[in-house]
Amino acid sequence: MDLQKYKNILFQNTKNKLTEWLSLNGETILTEEVYRFLHSIKGTSGTLQLDELMQISSELLSKLENEEIEKWRGIDLNAFLHPLVKLIYNYENSSNLVNLNGTVLNSSAPLIQIIDDDVSMLILLKDVLEEKGWMVITNTNPEIAVKQYFEMKPDCLILDIHLPQKDGFQILQEIQQHNEKYFIPTIMISINNNKETRIKAYQNGADDFFGKPIDMEEFVVKVNRHLQRKKIFDQSVLIDELTQVYNRKFLVDSLQRFFLDFKRTKQPFSISIVDIDFFKKVNDTYGHLMGDQVLRDFAQYIKRNIRSLDIIYRYGGEEFVIVFPNTTSEDAKRRLNELIKGFSQIKFTHNEACFSVTFSAGTYTVKDDFVTITEAFKGADSSLYEAKRLGRARVECLQLTPNAYQKNILNISVVDDDIIIRTLLAQILESITIDNIELNIKVFENGPSFLNSEHAKEDVSHFLILDGIMPVMDGLEVLQKVKQGKNAQKYKILMLTGRKSKDEIERALRLGADDYVTKPFNVTELQVRIERILNMIK
Repeated sequence: MDLQKYKNILFQNTKNKLTEWLSLNGETILTEEVYRFLHSIKGTSGTLQLDELMQISSELLSKLENEEIEKWRGIDLNAFLHPLVKLIYNYENSSNLVNLNGTVLNSSAPLIQIIDDDVSMLILLKDVLEEKGWMVITNTNPEIAVKQYFEMKPDCLILDIHLPQKDGFQILQEIQQHNEKYFIPTIMISINNNKETRIKAYQNGADDFFGKPIDMEEFVVKVNRHLQRKKIFDQSVLIDELTQVYNRKFLVDSLQRFFLDFKRTKQPFSISIVDIDFFKKVNDTYGHLMGDQVLRDFAQYIKRNIRSLDIIYRYGGEEFVIVFPNTTSEDAKRRLNELIKGFSQIKFTHNEACFSVTFSAGTYTVKDDFVTITEAFKGADSSLYEAKRLGRARVECLQLTPNAYQKNILNISVVDDDIIIRTLLAQILESITIDNIELNIKVFENGPSFLNSEHAKEDVSHFLILDGIMPVMDGLEVLQKVKQGKNAQKYKILMLTGRKSKDEIERALRLGADDYVTKPFNVTELQVRIERILNMIK
């Protein structure tokens, strides 16, 4: 018996009920009604051999039985039923998503930037490279692209020579003037594949050159090789050999960059000096090989448990420095206390002897223009001394005062006529936290409701996720109106487009979209992409 017809009916009925509930404004749903809904899904899905649907409905029923709630508000019910919403989305797009699940983007994936006004080539390269699990950002506008380059700090740049406004050689020169201390492989591409053009590309600092049409197999291999070279370079020049975290030399360069960024953005950041407690005793008792192991494990523990934008450096001996961008002293202290607690629970073993280690930390938060690198570092060092004086395994912070900083507001808008997608994206966004930033998230079912809202007009930084095709007003028209508005510079815009909508993608990029994602999207991968973009918004 072919069960597919009945499976489709069950999923459609489930979606209809979810759509009804997700659309509620101010109304409530009785718990017993939610229970009957889930109980019905569980029974029918089991009969139809839909194991994942049966498992999710069973887990939700179990949670529901432990909830002491008689009525559900719409917002709470949305969050509770999120696993079901996600499953409905995946089922509806299963035929298109099957090719997306082979290589899923992760938070540490290399970032590649492509600058090319040939949108067909740009789309092709993006698709091919993202199939390898790399994150790709694209742009056709040289001015916007250069700004994006410094904001996103890619691991590899792919740059077309023939661009509007300024050519690839001019862009490369501009980038190198401000980026001479960092190695970012650059691949230039051009329809002109003559000797003169290739020589000029190398003379201007390109690491590689491809003539169009591009041999994709060779191209992917070379991009991978350049990414490997960058990784080796970073490790050999900037990485401490023992602990495999950044070294003191790179710390000096980084602090200059952090101070320059602070003068531009006025976003406070924290410098923390951390020191392993009684490390000499570890060496004396268990030997230097064991001491080296403690240093390695400590550095890697910190690296694993800080955010991707935080950076740890080995300063010397058992001293390390952690820089927390966009972080107040309160947040730095909270995070360091969590790290101290976690690391103290790790057990080291040497010749059947078992021991644990703690560390102390001193933090200084840069929040004033007149503070110098030397003064900030001395402040963190004095705080570390105080932590040791007060008993170790603790954090001390200069300037630690309650409510020292008011969080900056970042408006986030999702504009999509599909309520399932709006709900999915809202749940993704609500799960994201960014230190010192308050995310003000709102969803809209069409362009006019967004454009006419106070949310869209507020003079604050704004991240907009915008569907390309919608009734009432096309997404591209919304994008154009936003870019013509007085707050256009405040916006970062991620377009959701059809899988092969070349014209739509081209118009979106030319109108000023910062990136695009094709529907259907992998939910996990989209979350990683959104987090990376949000962490770059100042």
